[in-house]
Amino acid sequence: MTRGLSRGIAAAMLWAATCPTAGAETLAATVEQWGLLGSWAVDCAARPDRDKGALLTYEIRKDGRVMYRRDFGDARDENEVVSATVNAEGLLNVTVYFPSLRQAREFGLLLAKDGSLRAIYNRSERGEYTIKDGKYVATAAPTPTQHRCD
Repeated sequence: MTRGLSRGIAAAMLWAATCPTAGAETLAATVEQWGLLGSWAVDCAARPDRDKGALLTYEIRKDGRVMYRRDFGDARDENEVVSATVNAEGLLNVTVYFPSLRQAREFGLLLAKDGSLRAIYNRSERGEYTIKDGKYVATAAPTPTQHRCD
């Protein structure tokens, strides 16, 4: 009987640890509590430009979806954020689906104490990085800090 009770308790603990709970945070709550919502740019006074800096906006729609808008000046797009989690170091891991690229990309964002935002990594579904360890893979230059524009 003790063995059966032990197995029952172990199974219940495993179930409780792996099943989502009613109090689990939604995607919208995660990005809002972390501080991601709003518009961000390297220079908020500058017009959006593909080479000099885009205006990046995160918003929650009335239907609860989290959207990621990019304004490059000569081009704009809107893409859905499909997941967001915060790790133990406070890094926000975001996955965005880009229909125009036919792929999802995952990126890690770090919010500094002064309120600025910095990309720590950006990778494709296949694990190909454009940003790794806070640096652009192609140039090894550090990613710039972005500031809230609204």
